[in-house]
Amino acid sequence: MVDDLTTIDGVGKMTAQRLEQEHYTTIMAIAIASPKDLSEKIEGLSLDGAIKIINSAKELAEVGDFITSAELKERRKNLRHLLTGSNQLDELFLRKEDDIVTKGLETTTITEFFGEYGSGKTQICFQLAVNATMPESEGGLDGHVIYIDTENTFRPNRIDDIARAQGLDLKEINEKIHTTKAFNAAHQMLLIEQKAYELAKKVPVKLVIVDSLVAHFRSEYIGRGNLGERQQMLNKHMHELLRFADLNNAVIAVTNQVMANPAQLFGDPTKPVGGHIVGHTSTYRVYLKKGKAGKSTARMIDSPEHPINEAIIALTKEGIRDG
Repeated sequence: MVDDLTTIDGVGKMTAQRLEQEHYTTIMAIAIASPKDLSEKIEGLSLDGAIKIINSAKELAEVGDFITSAELKERRKNLRHLLTGSNQLDELFLRKEDDIVTKGLETTTITEFFGEYGSGKTQICFQLAVNATMPESEGGLDGHVIYIDTENTFRPNRIDDIARAQGLDLKEINEKIHTTKAFNAAHQMLLIEQKAYELAKKVPVKLVIVDSLVAHFRSEYIGRGNLGERQQMLNKHMHELLRFADLNNAVIAVTNQVMANPAQLFGDPTKPVGGHIVGHTSTYRVYLKKGKAGKSTARMIDSPEHPINEAIIALTKEGIRDG
């Protein structure tokens, strides 16, 4: 729903149009905006002007009261779940609320898959992309997919292989998966901040994939001197992904690279890149460890409600299956 933004002090018709173009379509969205972000996104708007508009919006906004846990449980009934092709992997996300059992990736959240090369991160993304186009009754989201490729790994023939194995219409599936290459970190952020919202106005986008999340940030912001700026930009990007997920009741799935932790003397020294920003913003974190004969171990290592648990998955030409 689009509010009449001209009721905000300092917002005329032209400014209202610019705000709506930048997806600030409600008074509440403006009331909780950052003055710096608002002034940067709206051409000709000074920082002082942005502060004035935000303060006026705060006075007009109907800020919701606290809600009870019971009310939140009721709202969570609107969440949807996306199956992965592997029942064992789906059960890592198993949950039970009011005698309703669900499994698979949850809408309005970010699920991060991290692991070394060949562990199955991109293969899972291909499977999720196909599955998201399927009806909800078949474990899909009955929607369209945005696939942001940062490492030149997207292959349409793999989409065909997976769709064909499930007896799906290849033309229909491919028309629902919208992909683009992100050439740098700024471009990657812009694709979510603008292009994703533009597409969501035309079709129901129910899954956003970023493969991989940190690659550009890692290569462009090199050295400790740039670490603070890198983490700030990454934090902004991930929260924009969460905002998109909330507004569209969509699943966000991202992949991440790994590095060795030299300080760890025992156990697996592998850890995901991106630091605490990625760790705290991702709702679910799944570690993929490459095995033998086309199999990988998927371990749920971080979740607000699930214990550490693992599943064996098989990476096949037909997609992700139980190992």
